[in-house]
Amino acid sequence: MELITDLDVLDDLDAPKHLAEETPAPAGRRVYIETYGCQMNVSDSEIVAAVLRAHGFGLTRDPEQADVVLLNTCAIRENAEQKVRRRLDVFRAAKRKGHPGLTLGVLGCMAERLRTKLLEQEQLVDLVVGPDAYRDLPRLLDLTTETGQAAVNVHLSREETYADIAPVRYDTNGVSAFVSIMRGCDNMCAFCVVPFTRGRERSRPVESILAECEQLIAQGYREVTVLGQNVNSYRYVQNGTTVDFPELLYRISRLSPELRIRYSTSHPKDCSDALLHVHRERHNVCNYIHLPVQHGNTDVLRRMRRTYTREEYLALIDRARTICPGISLSTDIIAGFCGETETEHQDTLSLLEIVRYDHAYMFMYSERPDTYAARKYTDDVPEEVKKRRLGEIIDLQTRIALENNQAEIGRVHTVLVEGPSRRSDEQLCGRTDTNKMVVFDRHDYEKGQYVRVRITGCTSATLFGTPLGTTTLAAGA
Repeated sequence: MELITDLDVLDDLDAPKHLAEETPAPAGRRVYIETYGCQMNVSDSEIVAAVLRAHGFGLTRDPEQADVVLLNTCAIRENAEQKVRRRLDVFRAAKRKGHPGLTLGVLGCMAERLRTKLLEQEQLVDLVVGPDAYRDLPRLLDLTTETGQAAVNVHLSREETYADIAPVRYDTNGVSAFVSIMRGCDNMCAFCVVPFTRGRERSRPVESILAECEQLIAQGYREVTVLGQNVNSYRYVQNGTTVDFPELLYRISRLSPELRIRYSTSHPKDCSDALLHVHRERHNVCNYIHLPVQHGNTDVLRRMRRTYTREEYLALIDRARTICPGISLSTDIIAGFCGETETEHQDTLSLLEIVRYDHAYMFMYSERPDTYAARKYTDDVPEEVKKRRLGEIIDLQTRIALENNQAEIGRVHTVLVEGPSRRSDEQLCGRTDTNKMVVFDRHDYEKGQYVRVRITGCTSATLFGTPLGTTTLAAGA
């Protein structure tokens, strides 16, 4: 699926993220890691960095100084895979010209999906390692260095959660951090390759999650985003008691009144009223939910195997807004799925008008190998029709986002300062509780502070404001 979004403050999922910390290499082996894809891939790269550093590898931000280059990849869209292939060509050319000893590896979902093709048919890399085999990386790197032979481990595990590994914070701003709470996915959506690349769902022990969050608090972090393919289905049995996601979120929220908690991503079928009440009751659980709908028509949702109807989704939105007044919502939308008619497309547009999301990721469907849709359906919507429909979705959502942001003018928000704005060091930026990016003049404010900001202007993607002074998160409870 091709990603297009109107919100430039959201991450470009196809752009690489780079290591933000550099450490020496006692054994002379330096590793450069480049990450593509979702927040879960960034979290995985933090685990990879921790595993390698514990085995004597140094970490570098400069690929020209690296002895090992690892690309942590995404397979959810064809475009992401093509970007990785082009990047591999660059590194292979550098290896041929002046760095014959360079070890080149592919990690993650693309490694899991293409396996032997990368190694044997195309001979693009020296190393292929799937998302459940990162503990094996030091051995595999030693093996390929000693023998000159390619190495591979793409075994999918039913137990691996990396619960005991303290991640090396990767591409961090020192304010916000990711905490993985589960791996894999049991939802078999027709369009999605994730269950085939990340395996079955399994939840991480509660105490290890809480311990990691406590460590982040001690290190000065002010916000955590807990991650899973479907965090709403988190389940862990502790001392005979089942801890579900609402209970886990509640426990994290009690660790510190000054720690904001977000999560991603959630499936509508598992978004319970109990979870919504945690949002309402705990001041530091952010008033924001990413709730992917994918489409606005019930028949298309059935073909997508999403397990809810349009009416059920809209009823969930109504409950969320009743229980949590002012909650901000974002979503994913796919245009041009198999068999989509013009009437079905219009249902997506009407759903956008009804829900009025603050943010949206908008995709044009493209078939992914091995998925249910690839095996059972025909990708029969012409490319030009897909593009036109996606354009209509983007135009509508951009207007809605702008109107939503215009309604913020005059309001005061508590903003967690993340750092300088993209365009000027004289301004700072940070997010509201509802996950809206705000830009304001620097003055004497610092990264990691909570600042009250009055909103004075906006675009469809960003709010602008005047700072009114520092505050505490608990003060707004």
